[in-house]
Amino acid sequence: MATTYGRRLAPNPLIFLWPYLLVSVVFFVYPLINAFLLAFQQTNDPVTKEWIGLKNFSFILTDPVFYKALKNTAVFAFFSIFLQLPISLGLAMLLNVSKSKSKGFFRLLIFSPQLVGPIFVGIMFSVMFTKRYGVVNKFVQELSGWGLDVDWLSNPHLSMPALVLIALWLFVGFNMVYFLAALQNVDESLKEAAAIDGAGKWQIFRNVTLPAIKPVATFVVIMSTIGSFQLFELPYNLFPNQNFGPDNSGLTIVGYLYIKAFRNSDIGMGAAVGWILTFIIMIISLIQVRISGTARES
Repeated sequence: MATTYGRRLAPNPLIFLWPYLLVSVVFFVYPLINAFLLAFQQTNDPVTKEWIGLKNFSFILTDPVFYKALKNTAVFAFFSIFLQLPISLGLAMLLNVSKSKSKGFFRLLIFSPQLVGPIFVGIMFSVMFTKRYGVVNKFVQELSGWGLDVDWLSNPHLSMPALVLIALWLFVGFNMVYFLAALQNVDESLKEAAAIDGAGKWQIFRNVTLPAIKPVATFVVIMSTIGSFQLFELPYNLFPNQNFGPDNSGLTIVGYLYIKAFRNSDIGMGAAVGWILTFIIMIISLIQVRISGTARES
């Protein structure tokens, strides 16, 4: 009798899932469905909506400004992967082999820019890149001895290099931590065995270290790509008095979304841009995973 009574009072474990399910529906499922429907509507204000079908997508895919934003974002992503990540890996390898007691200090020093928000970084570098009195020009002058007066933020050919340099300073340490954690888990006995067999440092890195850290490297590459395609705060705050740089030289896809959704007050157009961006990121990520899996099998 007591056992039956106890069973009747035992709560169903599914009850404990309701808070999670409720939060997911309110903050994920409903916004996702609403964003999908908005992509097929024209909105002039939060209340007025008109169903227009695929016109938002057709306009975006024929807008030259969108392709300028896509090109800028792709260039930034390219340098994030092929310039930023090798530097992060190199720094991680230097810290991994170092036996110095100050290794923790240098690790914190390199990672510390990540502790500063990108909004503050954009504002800070907008001052540092000032034409006449900026720290960047002064630093280059001291190194080269040349009297430089480069206007970084008003030259459309220098806007993207400026963004790449800022991102390099901001994110190298963040990715370095991932690589350092992966390097510390590499089996040292395999490296010692390869060295005994006569393998050089490059052969050990290529045949032992690189395969061991490949899962983490794949993760870092994918996350860096996603982060690059979501770039917004840096150019938005780096060019405060311009429309994402001269001649849209610093305009990204998310910046284009911001202009359409909030400056032009067309949330439907912004939702369509968001879905196009989601599709682009998904395709690139799948390609990267596929390439990584093929390389691992070979």
